[in-house]
Amino acid sequence: MYAQLGGEAAVDAAVDRFYAKVLADDRVSDFFEGVDMQRQAAKQKEFLIFAFGGPVTYSGQDMRAAHAHLVEEKGLSDMHFDAIVELLGETLREMGVEENLIAQAAAVAEIVREPVLNK
Repeated sequence: MYAQLGGEAAVDAAVDRFYAKVLADDRVSDFFEGVDMQRQAAKQKEFLIFAFGGPVTYSGQDMRAAHAHLVEEKGLSDMHFDAIVELLGETLREMGVEENLIAQAAAVAEIVREPVLNK
């Protein structure tokens, strides 16, 4: 999937566009207040390259641990997770990614839904 999406350059561009959308979206932007977005984008790029089958080993925090404070303190929920998946799909569509690959990206996101939401 990583190669089909266009490799590292495509993931870099997608993450940058994606976070522009996230920060402009009232449903989820509050979760990123005070966050170092350069660091956040770098972590997201590493995760997506790994998740999409690229040549990197994810070295970030466990998804459950990384998001626990957002669930407990800010009420991170399925609604917010759905908004993130929606914004990722919009981003990929804008970049000309085929619908079958967008569906695969959404399926990858679904794998981490429960840990991210601490279910």
